[in-house]
Amino acid sequence: MKTERLTGLALLTAAAMMLSWVESLLPAFTAVPGVKVGLANTASLFALYMLSEKDAWIVSAVRIILSSVLFGTMFSLVYSASGAVVSLAIMCLMKKTGFFSVTGVSVAGGVAHNAGQLAAAMLIMETKGLVYYSVPLIISGIIAGTVVGLAAGFLMEHLPANMIRH
Repeated sequence: MKTERLTGLALLTAAAMMLSWVESLLPAFTAVPGVKVGLANTASLFALYMLSEKDAWIVSAVRIILSSVLFGTMFSLVYSASGAVVSLAIMCLMKKTGFFSVTGVSVAGGVAHNAGQLAAAMLIMETKGLVYYSVPLIISGIIAGTVVGLAAGFLMEHLPANMIRH
C-alpha cells in the first residue's frame, strides 16, 4: 500500500471516527430508538466517489471495528456491520449505473443501512414484529441519506482534487 493511499485512508477513517464520536454526544432527535444521521458515513461515501470502491469498504470496515471496540458493544458491531454491508453494496451498484447523484446514492444507502440493521435485529431477537419500524426507518434513512449525501457532495466540491486522490 502506497504511503499516500494509506495516509488518505487513515485521515478519512479518523474523520469518520470523530464524526461518530460527535454524533454520539448529540441527543436523539426522534422517538424511534437508535435512529441517528450517521454522519460518519460521509467518509465512506467520499471514499467511494473520490478514491475507489475498495477504499470505501476499507474506511467503512475499519471505522465500524474501531467504533465498536472503543465506544460500543458486540451488538453495536453486528448492527453497524449489517447496515454498512447492505448500504455500501447498494451504493456501489447505484454509483456504477451513472444514473444517480451523490445524494441519490446516499439516500439509497441510508434506507439500505436501516433495512440491514432491521433484518439483523429481527434475526437476533427472533421476531418479525420489528417490521413495524420499517416506515419510520425508511423516512429516517431518506433524511439521513440526504444530509450525508449533501455533506459528501460539499466536501467533494470544495476540497482540492489532489488532496486525497492517489
